[in-house]
Amino acid sequence: MKKTIIALSLLTAIALASCGADSSSSEQSTTQAATTAAAAEASTEAETAVTTEHATAPQNEVGYEGMTEVKADALNIGNYYISVDSSSSMFKIANCILHVGEDGMTADIIIDSKSYDALYMGTEDEAKSAAGTIKYTENASGQSVFNVPVEALDKEIQCAALSAKKQEWYGRTLVFRADSLPDTAFKELRYATVSSLGLEDGEYTVDVKLDGGSGKASIESPTALTIKGGKALAKVRWSSDKYDKMVVQELEFTPTVTDGHSVFEIPVIGFDYKMPVSANTTAMSTPHMIDYTLTFDSTTIKKCE
Repeated sequence: MKKTIIALSLLTAIALASCGADSSSSEQSTTQAATTAAAAEASTEAETAVTTEHATAPQNEVGYEGMTEVKADALNIGNYYISVDSSSSMFKIANCILHVGEDGMTADIIIDSKSYDALYMGTEDEAKSAAGTIKYTENASGQSVFNVPVEALDKEIQCAALSAKKQEWYGRTLVFRADSLPDTAFKELRYATVSSLGLEDGEYTVDVKLDGGSGKASIESPTALTIKGGKALAKVRWSSDKYDKMVVQELEFTPTVTDGHSVFEIPVIGFDYKMPVSANTTAMSTPHMIDYTLTFDSTTIKKCE
């Protein structure tokens, strides 16, 4: 509404100014003053909108409940593509490459735009008085590449980004996701597998625990487990029929709806660890994708007779 009033005031002032010869000099002076004031106010409001754009941008959830830090010594030396959660919708990461060496980890954060001049691995307040900020280089595709130190994966890490337009620092929270790395990146297997448990093809049941979300949703336990060709599939039965999609390792699955329950058949990546998944619920005013973890307890696996 305020923008509309300013625009109308500006148009009115201009219209009055155009009457020129029919207006007295005092009226012209008043009109010019109004025009100047309206233009100044509009300019100030536009600047304020840009400044607050970062501060009021939607905040995203990062990481997942129960995540455990993964240090460099748990990984094999090499370079890996890795997913990164960002708390700000304004800080969009197009891609990221994790570099694991003998002395620790760094990552190339790749951004499509030139919106940021520098990054600082810390808070925005620290960045304002700190030296050693991280400038970007440009890759062959014209993208901005920031090479940053990574203390640990699956940990909330503070990062400040310097706006190229406003030259102001804005705080972000990043999580470099260990679950997005291939199994070959890890020195030791993170979980029990069909092979390590010696499971033969067949039908089983297994206890499963759901963590995350608001705590209102639940899934049926024990759940049906199918082993075929060395792979495990679990039948996840939700407490409601309001879930229309699940995501496991970037693969999407749709449900069948049975007796008021959404039922998904999803792969079990491993047993005895918090397996990250996402589920989209339509129970709210707008659909929401919610992060959960599922823990399949290998000690409870029972073969169906």
